[in-house]
Amino acid sequence: MLPPHHDDAALRRSFISVLGPDGFVGAAVLIRDSLVLTCAHVVNAALGRDDFETSTPGPDKVIRLRMPHVDRDRELTGRVDHTMWRPPRPYASAGSGASAAGRLPYFGDLAVLRLGESAPDGAEPAPFLPERDGHEVTALWASGNTLTTLRALPRAVAEPWVVLDVVAGSLVGGYSGGPLWDRDREAVVGIVVAAHVTSGAGEASASAAPLYAIGLPTIEAELPELPPLAVPMAGLGRQQMLAVLEQLLPGSESVRKCEERLAAKLCRESAGQAADCYRLLALALSVRRGIPELLDVVRDHLADAGISESPATRWLWEQLLSVARVVSERDVLTVQQRRDLVGLLAHCHADSADLLRSVLPYADELPRASGLVEVTDLLEGYDPVAGRLMPPLLQAVVKIALTEGCVGNAVARDLDAWVTRVALRLGVPEAAVAQFREDVRPAPRDSSSAVVGPRVQVELLPLAPGHRFTFQIWVWDAEGRHEVVLVQDSEVSSEQVVEGIRRVLRNEVQEHVDQALVEFFVAPSWLRLDVDTWKLAGNEDDSDFLLGISRRVVLRSSSRTRETYSGWKRRTKALLSSQPLVLDHHSADPTVAQARLEATPDAGIVIMCCEQQHQNRVLRQCLQAGVHTVLWHRQNHDTETAKRLLDLLQGIGHADIPETVRLERARALVDPECLTHHGRRLSLLYDGPDHRPPPLAPDAWALTQP
Repeated sequence: MLPPHHDDAALRRSFISVLGPDGFVGAAVLIRDSLVLTCAHVVNAALGRDDFETSTPGPDKVIRLRMPHVDRDRELTGRVDHTMWRPPRPYASAGSGASAAGRLPYFGDLAVLRLGESAPDGAEPAPFLPERDGHEVTALWASGNTLTTLRALPRAVAEPWVVLDVVAGSLVGGYSGGPLWDRDREAVVGIVVAAHVTSGAGEASASAAPLYAIGLPTIEAELPELPPLAVPMAGLGRQQMLAVLEQLLPGSESVRKCEERLAAKLCRESAGQAADCYRLLALALSVRRGIPELLDVVRDHLADAGISESPATRWLWEQLLSVARVVSERDVLTVQQRRDLVGLLAHCHADSADLLRSVLPYADELPRASGLVEVTDLLEGYDPVAGRLMPPLLQAVVKIALTEGCVGNAVARDLDAWVTRVALRLGVPEAAVAQFREDVRPAPRDSSSAVVGPRVQVELLPLAPGHRFTFQIWVWDAEGRHEVVLVQDSEVSSEQVVEGIRRVLRNEVQEHVDQALVEFFVAPSWLRLDVDTWKLAGNEDDSDFLLGISRRVVLRSSSRTRETYSGWKRRTKALLSSQPLVLDHHSADPTVAQARLEATPDAGIVIMCCEQQHQNRVLRQCLQAGVHTVLWHRQNHDTETAKRLLDLLQGIGHADIPETVRLERARALVDPECLTHHGRRLSLLYDGPDHRPPPLAPDAWALTQP
């Protein structure tokens, strides 16, 4: 059987080559008659700048462009729109500095150019759709020659990028900035941003290398100023929608008012007196989120005309909503509603995978999505389960609000307000929203009956220089057990320590309710041991056991002096209400560190960001002040690292910190070639007065006295 024929005409009409001083440097795509989308690092290369330069190119900086499939001999010029310049940055938060070369993934790396002249005749903006169904996609090299076509299959969505496996074609530099084209759906689903290419590895290796792209939801989240993008013209449902519109909007004046307002919202030119229902619907169908915008315009028009509550109008309105889901099954929110939601989600830390599982409990296979922005964009395409009024999208946002509210995040109220506003526009009764919220609201936890997971407590005695150890292992559980289960008096390696821990986990611990917390009790001078990286090599019968990502691993001090007990107790009691304290390089001075700690007597959590040679000293200061929890990167100590660690703790409860750190360590190992992820060297001192092995526990009298 012959493969299906794809002419890719829409791709060719929108494909743009980006030229630098010495030829092609990347690609781009036409998104409006005078707007071009590409990667910021492609623009930097075209201007002869460093790829990761962050400053916005001035209006005097001209980028040379060409549309090889429309008019290959005509050279166009473009200038960066300063409102839509997003240079590569290391973290999600805006203004987080420049990304280091070779660090993957990173955020941003998008740029919109304004053409200095009209696009050639025959050029058309590309249609866009989110990547959803795992279809094979293609990409063209900077020249646009079809012989350079890459074919790839999506593997995963790992915020902020889509990861793809190249299945045909040779991957070399020059694909960046170009459109990722879904041939089956005839739409752009992302922008090529990076690839792992090993120089000199040969063609076979290059074709097997992963390709990275920025998906449409991320593009829209990064560029909220972006005008609505074109979409493929819908087929099914158009005639039905026309029939309903003609009944809801009788007379040319009604149609003209709606068309003018819709054109203004979509940044399109109005047809004025020539407007009719055909033009109105075509306008809505031409751009992403155009149908929700049309519904919004028609709803407001009916309300202004005072006929929205008549039985006939309400019946027609329900028909319009129904057929709109056929015409535009993946878009529910207007552009502004989506922008508002994305802005709120930037302050949220709910787990996106757990959210998907809870909202789509009956899905045979969960769709690929990473991060709350991707998940909520995906959920727009799902209708409510039969018999239920709440669509999955609103369910998800309600659950996010409840999660954030439980940890005191003020954004929860804004999320609730957003749900109320959007539900009203979608026709979901307020009572249905309130009932769903109460149904899924977590029951208040009874601390006396809360389930507490077991603990494996390793009293570790390193021998200088820290490569050999003796140890004993205690097991603690909520049933009252607290006893030594393994003693190792002769010197062993770290791998043998992990082997002992694994043996205890298998033979001595019940983990059917919750996984064990693994606690290393060490003397203060050994708190910088990288115990989270220790592992046990596998064999024919067993796989590798990576302790730091398979269990929550924390450090605890084996010695606390009596004079620190009161501060220890006070700071532990204030954990739920106090804010983390950052001890930066200035705190290498013991006087400064002590002053900062004394000035914040309730701070139980410290982010330590100072040079390695000073870390032990600062840790001792924290112990002396009674600090409960310290999080630090063993190597990096810059401002961005401190900010990243603060972001990591934002919006989570103190009890969730060990699990949050475990997940961050795991994320660092997802891409073996990315050696700069901060999760690779993340240490956590998590050391409260409770549940300590008896020989290391403080005097109970000292802790209970005022």
